[in-house]
Amino acid sequence: MKFKNIFKNTNTMTTENTEIDQELDDATLENNANGEQMIVEELSVEEQLTQDLAKEKDKYLRLFAEFENYKRRTSKERIELFKTANQEVLLAMLPVLDDFDRALVEISKSDDELLTKGVELIHEKLKSTLVSKGLEQVEVKAGDAFDADFAEAITQIPAPKMKGKIVDVLEKGYKLGDKIIRFPKVVIGQ
Repeated sequence: MKFKNIFKNTNTMTTENTEIDQELDDATLENNANGEQMIVEELSVEEQLTQDLAKEKDKYLRLFAEFENYKRRTSKERIELFKTANQEVLLAMLPVLDDFDRALVEISKSDDELLTKGVELIHEKLKSTLVSKGLEQVEVKAGDAFDADFAEAITQIPAPKMKGKIVDVLEKGYKLGDKIIRFPKVVIGQ
């Protein structure tokens, strides 16, 4: 019986040891699986960080490029604004310049040379001041071919020899820099 008890105890111990070993093996497998899972997670976290970094770099480069374009655009607009900042004032002065031109024509008909010379001096002073601010006259004259980009046709008159050409300039045109601020008003032949 003793032998049976020992065998029974050994058998029980063996069974218990087998169960403990099985539990240990299961725990080891779970640990390895968790360990591998942790390694996989670390790699995916590393890959995720790399991807996030790449996205942020791309976002930064796009934002930087957009900012550079903005700076270029605003500096170009600022230069354009400086060129045409006094456009409204110059436009307001153009009728005065036209009045001076008409006055000179009428005064030159009189015999008073001093009056003519005085008005001419004032006219030249006004004209030179406006030119110093960037105002230029658009050069069109009778006999030139009509171009709608540089002149405004007020009317057409029958003139077979001047068909499609400027017959008369009714009002001078002016430009500020490269921009025409008032088109010359002309009569063209039909």
